[in-house]
Parts: sequence; structure tokens; C-alpha cells
Amino acid sequence: MTRLQRNANIAAVIVPFVAVLAAVPLLWNSLVGWTDLTIMVSVYLATAFGITIGYHRLLTHRAFETYRPIKYLFAILGSMAVQGPVIGWVADHRKHHAHTDEEGDPHSPHVGEGSGLRGLYHAHVGWLFEHNGTADAKRYAPDLLEDDGMRFISRHFLWWVILGLAIPFALGYAVGGTLEAAALAFFWGGLVRVFFVHHVTWSINSICHFFGQRRFETDDKSTNVAWLAVPSLGEAWHHNHHAFPRAAVQGLRWWEIDISGLTIKAMEKLHLAWNVIVISPERQQQRLAGGAAPRQVRQAA
Repeated sequence: MTRLQRNANIAAVIVPFVAVLAAVPLLWNSLVGWTDLTIMVSVYLATAFGITIGYHRLLTHRAFETYRPIKYLFAILGSMAVQGPVIGWVADHRKHHAHTDEEGDPHSPHVGEGSGLRGLYHAHVGWLFEHNGTADAKRYAPDLLEDDGMRFISRHFLWWVILGLAIPFALGYAVGGTLEAAALAFFWGGLVRVFFVHHVTWSINSICHFFGQRRFETDDKSTNVAWLAVPSLGEAWHHNHHAFPRAAVQGLRWWEIDISGLTIKAMEKLHLAWNVIVISPERQQQRLAGGAAPRQVRQAA
């Protein structure tokens, strides 16, 4: 990783964090309206779906297929989440699955940078300053490198980031009609939104390999974390995902809320998705850890 890339990652972490600190007195003084919060939630969902459905389930794991324009749209929305160019993100994540919780995993809380709290910090954010985007794309993402559209989207990552910040500004101005309204929408729908998308996503790397429940036989330390399922749009059923990486729906029980999985199923009903990979109860039964009930996992700090 070059110094410029490291500094850019540091800025991408710090600036939204500072914005959230500034948001506290704004909330206290009621300097936020329903318009700002609506814009923030809307852009959060759009960009988070770009990560969960686009970057992750569609492009990394090919859990379903869709039309090329929709595929490109998800890649652009994922880019607006400010987590790196699509090809680098996919390569990093495929490398994570190839070496999960072993040497070579770019963001495990158990190897590479110690364990306990130090390992959690590394998995959550520390890895961004050393390993983010460094996986060999020719090895881990050759299919995306062969796609002219994906190369274009990946190469113009910075412009998608700017667009992701400009959209809430424009929406705020369109609704409020003033620069103050536009600035507030930019603040909440841009900077604060990026903070929440970042840390929810990074919690899958850290928390979901450290605390939670397991019920399948896997060679890693992935866990399911129920309270994180809704904000992560279903990604927190992470142990399910590591047991069945290509599953389009990661909430495998009726009560495991998986908003991304439900969205993919809705796309399928609308004939916008096909070859949707669903894990049968029989396959799940075969992978159970000795037929035992879910086990609570808490790694020593």
C-alpha cells in the first residue's frame, strides 16, 4: 500500500468519525429534521445494499445472476459506500475466504496482529491502513478484471464517492430550497451516513469473528450476531455465510432477518435475478456441528 492510499484511508475513517462527534450537539439542539434523517436512511440503504448485495453476494460469491446494467448499478452504489474500488474489495474478500482466520487473512481478529482487543482493532479498522486493496486481483478477481465495465467503475472510484456525497446535497437543496438545507443533508446523508455504513460493515469483520453463536461445522471462528442483523441488512448471519458462502439468503431460519436476502428474492420474483442459490434444510442438517444446538462463542480478550 502506498503512502497516498494509506493517507486516503485514514481520512476516510477520520472525517466521518469527526462528523458523528459534531452530530451529537446538533441532535441535542434539534438541528436536524425529518428530511435530513429520511435522506440519510435512504442513502444508507442504497449504498449498504451496494455492499451487501452488490460487492458481496453478487460479485464476490456469485450467489445469483442479474442483468449487466443492474450489476453495474450495484457496483456503483457499493463504491458510494467509500470502502474501496469494487475490484480491490472483491479480491480482498475472496482472499479472506481463502484464508479465513489463518495467516493470509487480511482482517482476522485472531492472526496477523495479535489477539484480544488488539486483534479486534485490527479486524475492525487497523487492517485498512496496511492490507486494504492489496490482494492480488489477477489471482482473486480475474473475472472482474476481464469485464470492461467493472474496470471502468473500479478505476473511477473517486468520482462515485463524490457522487455519493453530492446526491444528498442535491436532495437537500431540492427539498429545502436553501444552501443551509443542502449542507445539512450533505452532513447527515453524506458524512454521518458513511460513518454508519463503514462501522456496521467492519463489525462483520471484527465482532462476527469474535462474539456470537455457531451451529455449523466450519474451519474458522465466524459467528452469527443477531442484534447486528438488521443494521447490516442480514450480513451478521456471518457464520451461516461461512458455512455456505454462495448462499444468496444468509438468514437460514425464519426468524433470522436478512433484508438483503429478501431483496434478492423479490428481484427473483420480478425476473430481475435468476440462478439464486438457496440452501436446503437437508444441506443445513448435514453441516450441523454434531447435530448440537447453537454454541455461544466469546473469545478471550
